[in-house]
Amino acid sequence: MLEKIIIVDFGSQYTQLIARRVRELNVYCEIHPFNSTLGLDESVKAVILSGSPFSVRDENAPQIDLSNIKGKMPLLGVCYGAQYMAQHFGGQVLPSETREYGRANLSYVSQSNSFMKGISDNSQVWMSHGDTIKQVADNFEIIASTEDVKVAAYHIKGEDTYGIQFHPEVYHSTEGLELLRNFIVTVAGCSQNWTASSFAETTVADLKEKIGNDKVVLGLSGGVDSSVAAMLLKEAIGDNLYCIFVDNGLLRKNEFEQVLEQYKDLGLNIKGVDAKSRFYEALAGESDPEKKRKAIGRVFIEVFDDEANELTDISWLAQGTIYPDVIESVSATGGPSATIKSHHNVGGLPDFMKLKIVEPLRLLFKDEVRRVGKALGLPDNLLGRHPFPGPGLAIRILGDITPEKVRLLQEADAVFIDGLKKAGLYDSVWQAGVILLPVQSVGVMGDERTYENAVALRAVESTDGMTADWVHLPYEFLAKTSNEIINKVKGVNRVVYDISSKPPATIEWE
Repeated sequence: MLEKIIIVDFGSQYTQLIARRVRELNVYCEIHPFNSTLGLDESVKAVILSGSPFSVRDENAPQIDLSNIKGKMPLLGVCYGAQYMAQHFGGQVLPSETREYGRANLSYVSQSNSFMKGISDNSQVWMSHGDTIKQVADNFEIIASTEDVKVAAYHIKGEDTYGIQFHPEVYHSTEGLELLRNFIVTVAGCSQNWTASSFAETTVADLKEKIGNDKVVLGLSGGVDSSVAAMLLKEAIGDNLYCIFVDNGLLRKNEFEQVLEQYKDLGLNIKGVDAKSRFYEALAGESDPEKKRKAIGRVFIEVFDDEANELTDISWLAQGTIYPDVIESVSATGGPSATIKSHHNVGGLPDFMKLKIVEPLRLLFKDEVRRVGKALGLPDNLLGRHPFPGPGLAIRILGDITPEKVRLLQEADAVFIDGLKKAGLYDSVWQAGVILLPVQSVGVMGDERTYENAVALRAVESTDGMTADWVHLPYEFLAKTSNEIINKVKGVNRVVYDISSKPPATIEWE
């Protein structure tokens, strides 16, 4: 049986980072909201309580019944989770007298405790809380402190129950991963056998059981996510998988033809559908980013409904949805997380479409998807392809969409992406593209005045898409790219480079 860690989400912005760190240790984990059934079967090796934007002293603070967990299996409380246990089991939590945000250093570590083994006395940790644990019950022992926080970590005697006031999941906690390893491997006894190969094997078996002899239709995009989802489904159900690749008129230059050829080489049943006019009609005159996304999602579903009706006995719609899509569209667990932006493949199907959804990658981050794809034998050129947004170039055209704007952006984007590949820079960039700005600027070409479009180049480096930094591309490359775009793409006379990181910006402009 697959070992797993349950992470109880109290709404912290860091909950998904806890999951990332646990998986880096080759241990499977799931995030569940605090008010849901946790599914505590014999496969669960430990439970982690997350942080929260709430104070444990708030009247409406999240509550959880720990009677089936505490003292019965390893339990770790992080920040709010630690304060919650301290408050509910005989201690006292009060507002902090001084702000406790940002970097701090441990001043005391109990090396005799297996949870703290190997953690340096002056290890840097990351604090993010407005309350502090002022007092703990007699059966609590303090196992780490900082100069300002006496109860930085505690252990409940006679139990594998621990609490930490800091966040080990963020990179600023320099030995945070080691601390999580102590809890997950040493205390909980996890065998660290959840790998890309084991995920693929388990997922294929689950898909076989879930789908049986039913037929599935899958929308392929040419990207890593839908491609890996397709190969998992092909392994599970073979010829019962029917793939559709929709040309929404918002793809990169020549992408429709190139992707169709690539998928045929992988042995997939695939049909190409030219639906450009339907998408352009739905987007006509629309400038609002969210409404553009909604329109694209609606037409996407309508096209799929039409195509699925031409096939016989289709029961399932497969999607390449991954975890960051879910996190940014809605709370991953139904908790109080804010919606950042909608994703076209998140949120269910309309009532008229009588298909069940299957999403093999829903709980994976992008780097995990690539590892699974490699385990399935997908070619490197496909696995190394930059992420491309589901709504395509529609969210890289600020303002309304027209075929002419799409043509202009496709041409500029082709210059940028081809240039990255020729310069040997493509593989060192997580995601790159060009944004068509809703402004014109004055320029001079020859002896004539021009008043044409401005475009922005965007290139970022990231691990999972949750955070990203802009890439320091060489000035010489940027100069050459700017010159080539202005000379080759009629209608552009100015090129700028976006040097914003995520956060506060997002990777895409819309």
